[in-house]
Amino acid sequence: MPGTTVDLTRLLIVYYSRSGTVEALASAAAEAAREAGAAVRIRRPREVADAASMAKVEGWAESAARQNVLYDAPTHDDVEWADAILFGTPCYFGAMATELKNFLDQLGPQWKRGALAGKVGGAFATASWPHGGTEVVTLSLYAPMAHLGMVILPTGYTDAAMLEAGSPYGASAIVGAENRDPRPEDFEAARHQGRRMVAIARALVAAGEMPSRKRADG
Repeated sequence: MPGTTVDLTRLLIVYYSRSGTVEALASAAAEAAREAGAAVRIRRPREVADAASMAKVEGWAESAARQNVLYDAPTHDDVEWADAILFGTPCYFGAMATELKNFLDQLGPQWKRGALAGKVGGAFATASWPHGGTEVVTLSLYAPMAHLGMVILPTGYTDAAMLEAGSPYGASAIVGAENRDPRPEDFEAARHQGRRMVAIARALVAAGEMPSRKRADG
């Protein structure tokens, strides 16, 4: 029946967050996506650093433990289930978090089978400083999406929210050394990105242009 869970557009959000800022934007995008009628899974890759290294950064281990209770680690099943995948990361020296890159590096079997081809892909990032790399890092996530054959979906200036926050490439937030909460404008940009991912993925599914749906449901 139309409207059942099986027929809902499926959005997977894979994010890494150390302090909770990226988590907050991921939650905002998920909330908006669910309001738009999507089934949403939020997943958090696990730490690559060992416990001794994590202990050197105040609050890291505690924040990781809290988030890991809330969100499962992403799996191959998650990416194959999704119609759209939104990646979120902090900017570390102008690059995505190692934890997110580690997960992407494990998608070789999906790449080989073309299992993610045709799925909608998007990205967002946070940084401590205005020139901390949010645009560069968001664009860097376009590269693995291209290799996987995904339909890369930038936010563009498709909503007034994007004139006040984020970039045409994806939502973002600048949090300062004290890890401030994102601004209301930042949250609205993330919500717009969540809604846009769902709208475009839904259109592709309806048009029969989602290969993974054909394999799974056909």
